[in-house]
Amino acid sequence: MRKLIVLAAAASALLVGACNTVAGLGRDAQAAGRAVTGAAEDAKN
Repeated sequence: MRKLIVLAAAASALLVGACNTVAGLGRDAQAAGRAVTGAAEDAKN
């Protein structure tokens, strides 16, 4: 039973870490999109 609890805790920690990684990736993608949009606006003017 103890092994099951330890395994569940480890899996939970990995899932929480993955959520933070995906959220960071999303923010990076948004920043890149804003940079491309800004560059396109500058080139248009």
